[in-house]
Amino acid sequence: MIRLLRRRIRHLHLDLTDLSQQHSDPQRIVSDRAVQPVARRSLLWLPPLLAALVYFAAAASPVALLDDADSVHAEAAREILERSDWVTLYANGIRYLEKAPLIYWAMALAFKIFGVSEFAARIPIAMAAVLLVTVVVAFGNWAFGRRAAVFAGLALASSPGLFLFTRITLPDVILTLCMTGALYCFLRAREEDRGEPWWMLGVYACSALGVLTKGLIGVIFPAAIIGINILVNRDWIAFKRARWFRGTLVFLAVAAPWHLLAGVRTKTFFWFYFVNEHFLRYLGRRHPFDYDTVPRPLFWGLHSVWFFPWIVLLAYAVKSAVSSWQMEEKTGRSVRLLSIWIAVVMLFFSFSTTQEYYSMPIYPALALLIGWGMARAETREEGWNLWGLRLAGILMMVVSISAGIVLYAIRTEKVIGDISSRLGRNPEHYALSLGHVMDLNLAALAELRYHLFGTCLVFGIGAAAVWFFTRRRSTMGSAIAISMVLAGFFHVAEQARDVFGPYLSSKPIAGFLNARLQPDDRLILNGEYESGSSINFYTQRQVYILNGRAANLEYGSYFPDAPHLFYQDHDLVELWRAQHRVYLITPGEGRERIESLLPAGVYMVFESGGKLVLSNRPG
Repeated sequence: MIRLLRRRIRHLHLDLTDLSQQHSDPQRIVSDRAVQPVARRSLLWLPPLLAALVYFAAAASPVALLDDADSVHAEAAREILERSDWVTLYANGIRYLEKAPLIYWAMALAFKIFGVSEFAARIPIAMAAVLLVTVVVAFGNWAFGRRAAVFAGLALASSPGLFLFTRITLPDVILTLCMTGALYCFLRAREEDRGEPWWMLGVYACSALGVLTKGLIGVIFPAAIIGINILVNRDWIAFKRARWFRGTLVFLAVAAPWHLLAGVRTKTFFWFYFVNEHFLRYLGRRHPFDYDTVPRPLFWGLHSVWFFPWIVLLAYAVKSAVSSWQMEEKTGRSVRLLSIWIAVVMLFFSFSTTQEYYSMPIYPALALLIGWGMARAETREEGWNLWGLRLAGILMMVVSISAGIVLYAIRTEKVIGDISSRLGRNPEHYALSLGHVMDLNLAALAELRYHLFGTCLVFGIGAAAVWFFTRRRSTMGSAIAISMVLAGFFHVAEQARDVFGPYLSSKPIAGFLNARLQPDDRLILNGEYESGSSINFYTQRQVYILNGRAANLEYGSYFPDAPHLFYQDHDLVELWRAQHRVYLITPGEGRERIESLLPAGVYMVFESGGKLVLSNRPG
């Protein structure tokens, strides 16, 4: 292993040395017979390796699963094993019918192998992210060449958006992987005669896996992109090679069994899953309405953050795509497909309710265009690359200086208690994925001094490294420097996220309860299940809900097999007088109402993250 690592480092050193002289002979950039082919080929492993280091390290971090979707999805996967039921999903003992099952199956298998833990819950997401980067490198290498593939892979592996939205157990990265695989297989089937049937069947298989990951958009997106691509290119050859019959059989063999079994198990499944969760959700009329939508300009504009600072390097790709639109060779067809890919996804969500992470399926297309543009600029208009990389370095320095300014502003702030006591409260924004960002203020940032210092240091070093490599006209050196800086920042951000653990997760409360719970004790959550769902996961005990029959568990709660978990105030009053102990978890602001409601004694036994644990007995 050590010998292999030394060999890889030597190859990377040789490659970077060669890159510093690359512009003296532009043909060396694109020729497969260039000097040191092993060193060049070795760079193809760099983006997947970087992704593995970033995402598996994040999966192994001790950051708690968050309340809401993060722990709800993990709990649904845990209950698959508990019930030995791989068809009907349950959360907190209630049917959970709104989601496709693939991510839950993957987490359940991880729980089976590694045990029920945060690490196991995050492993499928980490594996999907690494595989996505690997597929993008393969896609870029085939369509645009090795250098473009490395640039694209580095841009995607260090995308802040991809990292941010894989810190929660959301299925979108798996959907993105399936879409990317389907579209890559389509282009390979179109361009290559040998093995063509298998590439085309791969389109159907990947689309079916996409359907099992996130419903109908798993097939709608690839079908729309491919269909529009065929019409735009008048590419009837691709239409003829579609393998309709065999492909349909493959698609149905993968996607149909679960849907049919779920429909047999639950009579109203097809209406709720397809009509309510697909069509009515798209129209903003889904019941219950428990989500908000990002304003359209913000939805589009945030991609400058999700691909910071790579987004500035997209300019040359856009310029080149316009001028290359009529190109008939493989490169031209690939660029057109990527452009259509981005347009279809963004326009689709621009007419629907949107969350910040819904556009993740375009990340591979953006990365591939960035990689293609950077490689093309090297051989044609070097100034574009140098200008773009220098601008990226300037933006990184701006981030470093901004972090330093905040550090100076909070120099006198004292840290007392956990961060929840200093955060603001903006519940009107919490239906958005990043709604809690609105709670930040200078008092809360005082808790993040070391992380702000790390951000300042990492981006400052990165800006200097980019300046160093651009002075030597090394595009690859600059790209590697940017990706390494972002990987370092992701580590700092992951540590900062742990500071918010008590506020965004109920794991500390679950730890307190696990040390005291007896078989007859009852856990009650004041409010919706999602506000404290991590208690359910970490205690592996059923949680009762006070005045919270809403959101994702509402529909399943009306089935005959649903346990009686939903209480009203009068139920709590009767239960409070019972002989066994009751623990009531409530937001701090709800304590006064609870105390006025209950005639018997109310004892606060624990507090964490702005949540209180009240009991009918002291101690």
